[in-house]
Amino acid sequence: MSSCCIFMRVRRWRYTVRGRDGLTFCEISVGGCGITRVGEAVQTGGPVLVMGCGGTVGAILTCPLEVVKTRLQSSSVTLYISDVHLNTVNCASVNRVARVSPGPLHCLKVILQKEGPRSLFRGLGPNLVGVAPSRAIYFAAYSSCKERLNKVFAADSTQVHMISAGAAGFTAITATNPIWLIKTRLQLDARNRGEKRMNAFECIRRVYNADGLKGFYRGMSASYAGISETVIHFVIYESIKRKLLEQKNASAIEDEDESVKDPSDFVGLMLAAATSKTCATTIAYPHEVVRTRLREEGTKYKAFFQTLSLVVKEEGYGSLYRGLTTHLVRQIPNTAIMMSTYEVVVYLLNG
Repeated sequence: MSSCCIFMRVRRWRYTVRGRDGLTFCEISVGGCGITRVGEAVQTGGPVLVMGCGGTVGAILTCPLEVVKTRLQSSSVTLYISDVHLNTVNCASVNRVARVSPGPLHCLKVILQKEGPRSLFRGLGPNLVGVAPSRAIYFAAYSSCKERLNKVFAADSTQVHMISAGAAGFTAITATNPIWLIKTRLQLDARNRGEKRMNAFECIRRVYNADGLKGFYRGMSASYAGISETVIHFVIYESIKRKLLEQKNASAIEDEDESVKDPSDFVGLMLAAATSKTCATTIAYPHEVVRTRLREEGTKYKAFFQTLSLVVKEEGYGSLYRGLTTHLVRQIPNTAIMMSTYEVVVYLLNG
């Protein structure tokens, strides 16, 4: 085994993993502030670690948008109530209540007025617990699968990206679904100011008492359907990235070193990620609404297609896109930053 190491200088402690020949394989320390040397052994671990940390920061900053989106997707969403004045045949005036689904700003206003600012961070605990391992599992599975499939299919072909994205999504969903179910339940737990709020441990107990272990996997079928979003996103992203690379290579044939990247390359990758995520999210968004409905407590929604049919029947096709604007505002910047960061780290680790 060749020597390869990553040094992270810290004050407290350092953990070292060594190969059979006694040479340092990987050295990690808590609170590290710099990388002095990187070998092949951490080419996957580095990006995975960065994506996990980046996902954690993004979860904190965008938690209020996540809560608003989840409330808009639910069956118990707050409704505008307006009086419509009608005239009967005997000229008597009557009122009819008209119900209209609220927008993100109205939902945000209601939460702040009735529940207080703290409610905008409901579910943050499970989110922080789940986002880092979820992103880490996803990117590790994606990179590993892509590496193996490149030996079977044409390197970096559409088939490679589709299968890799699908396999990575399936792996991450199966491993972390219980965490996201708890997060959704907490976000939907609307309590007025002063009322005792349900915590994560109480939520876990209620889920287990009601449905047993299988209760923690409610909504997983909708998440599997959502793999299509991931596949579409990565196929479009990799296609745009390949076109950008071809364009760069074509314009840099005369250069001595074509491998050097400048800031404009990573701006292009951010735009590619934003474009691909917008397309993928818009196409596959209904699965998000179905998943939220399936995760509601004491719900009448039992299965993916039954829920899809019931929502359309009772509320119309437009209800399948409730919360889309909020979701795009939350997701697209996160995805653009995450994907470009991933590319930067891979580029740096590959030297």
